[in-house]
Amino acid sequence: MSTLKQQFANGEQLNFFALSRLISPVSIEMYALRGGFSGFWLDLEHGQATVDQIRAAFVTARAVGLQQFVRMAPTGYHEVTQYLELGAGGVMAAQIHSAKQAAEFASWAKFPPEGIRGMNTSGVDGKFTTRPAKEFFENSNEEVFVAIQIETAGSLAEVNEIAALPNVDHLFVGPSDLSIALGNYPDFHDDILWDAVDRVAQACTQHGKSWGAVTPDPRWAERAREAGCQLISMSNETIAMKLGVDAVKANFASQFDG
Repeated sequence: MSTLKQQFANGEQLNFFALSRLISPVSIEMYALRGGFSGFWLDLEHGQATVDQIRAAFVTARAVGLQQFVRMAPTGYHEVTQYLELGAGGVMAAQIHSAKQAAEFASWAKFPPEGIRGMNTSGVDGKFTTRPAKEFFENSNEEVFVAIQIETAGSLAEVNEIAALPNVDHLFVGPSDLSIALGNYPDFHDDILWDAVDRVAQACTQHGKSWGAVTPDPRWAERAREAGCQLISMSNETIAMKLGVDAVKANFASQFDG
């Protein structure tokens, strides 16, 4: 299977879902069986998961042919390397406030001289020591996907500098936090938010990077696609569960009357 970086470089547009509260192989396989999704991201900024849950999610992704990456707080080098060794296709930093902070986070995912990641071949990415060490070292930096969320006033102010960072592959718009920073939450269709989104898109075009977004509704997703968005994150398992329960109640409305 091609890497995320290869798919974006090929101009592909990918539909993703997120997992935060119900991280399990069953959740992943249910999405995969319905078709149409290219992958998912684990939200480890707002949700929590055990090592075994994360490992099982990545094993399931490989089994059903889905891409995946982890969203995390930019709090520690060791967490980045541990997620990559568990088999993460990439890492995405939430709550970035400057290009300097983004560069530091990106350096944690790359081996020297591009970054400061420590070498260990015993993880999934090293195929449990069965991958030739030289090949692993020479190719890992190119394979690993690094994304930076643009959701704060600081990251928006320095979006061009962040997009220019050589170790950053992708920018990802978080419309909720960004609209709060801009003072228009929860009006996701306000011009002030779309002006900001356009700045992200232009920075990515200028520096040859892809971009994605959480899309609050179908109209937002369509406009984002028209602006060059390649990664549409349109739901998570909590939303899917809510919509499913609502649909059951609507189908059996007479049983809930009175």
